[in-house]
Amino acid sequence: MDAGIAAHTDAYFNRTRAVVARFGDKRVTYALFLRRPVISAPRLMLDWLRAVERARETAIGVELTHPEGSWVGAGEPIVYLTGSLFALSDLETLLLQKLGPACVAAHHAYQMCLVLPKVAFLAMEARHCAGAEMQEMMAYAAATGSAAARREGARGFIGNATDATAHWFGNPRGLGTMPHSLIGYAGSTLRAAEMYHETFADEPMTVLADYFGREITDALAVCARFPDLAADGRLAFRLDTHGGRFLEGLDPAASYAVLERHVPGAIRRYRSETELRYLVGTGVSAAAIWRFREALDAAGHRAVRIVASSGFGVDKCRVMADAQAPVDVVGTGSFIPDAWHETYATADIVAYDGVPMVKLGREFLLRR
Repeated sequence: MDAGIAAHTDAYFNRTRAVVARFGDKRVTYALFLRRPVISAPRLMLDWLRAVERARETAIGVELTHPEGSWVGAGEPIVYLTGSLFALSDLETLLLQKLGPACVAAHHAYQMCLVLPKVAFLAMEARHCAGAEMQEMMAYAAATGSAAARREGARGFIGNATDATAHWFGNPRGLGTMPHSLIGYAGSTLRAAEMYHETFADEPMTVLADYFGREITDALAVCARFPDLAADGRLAFRLDTHGGRFLEGLDPAASYAVLERHVPGAIRRYRSETELRYLVGTGVSAAAIWRFREALDAAGHRAVRIVASSGFGVDKCRVMADAQAPVDVVGTGSFIPDAWHETYATADIVAYDGVPMVKLGREFLLRR
């Protein structure tokens, strides 16, 4: 383990460890924090730290000032770590890597769940992650942010898309039904639904509706083919219309008209071009979701659910909430931080052999 740590940590921490080995150890306390508000998500970091502790046969004291899932203000220490400087000095880089991104992603997931408290979320971050370690971290973060939001009454994340990280959501396996490739393979949306149902006859079915640009036409055909599933609430459609076109039957004028019929105030309250695009633009807009719901209801399929995906970050969720978009489930990986510099956690030693000491300007980290 030591060789792996040395290879992946900053060189000056390795050199510090060598100096301490030569001139004598001290007992130190580190404060770990972020410069922005977050939700505390320290478990992966602490689990790794415990493994290092066992491998090095050393004791590291942990004072978690903000328990997992709690709100942390900018600059507030999330945890204090106390132990041998020789044992701790080369761990800083890896500790920070495992703390910062998880806390920021948890905060994003928390915000998304709170702004759409009646909507279920499905974590679909895997394809956007840089490998298995990031995938584990982001799934953990989504689950942690979701749990915090559920304590405030939100429905939150009900699962994720992969078996490997399903345990974070209390599930034995990942959730999901069909990608675009299955529609292309089948040759039609209806045939893909038939193939899927024949293969997984006892499961509810979510059908991807946008492949051929006939979201409404194809969805109604599937409902007609599976009336029992539709009536029992065991049929759903996922809208993933890309940003290069409108949902079937919509254009700018028709999109405005849809919102005028249902939530006219939403158009009057938009504040930016991005918000306007989320309301009446191409792709999976609020108008698209409302129009899709209209078509299903007009055909008598009120029990059929709508799953929406495509760029559902915090801001888009806020717009959907303002437009009261009738969405049942949101599939998203957009809780992954897009401004990566916001995820940079920081550590400072705040005491040497029990004597408080920290670099000038970081006095706010000292224990109060």
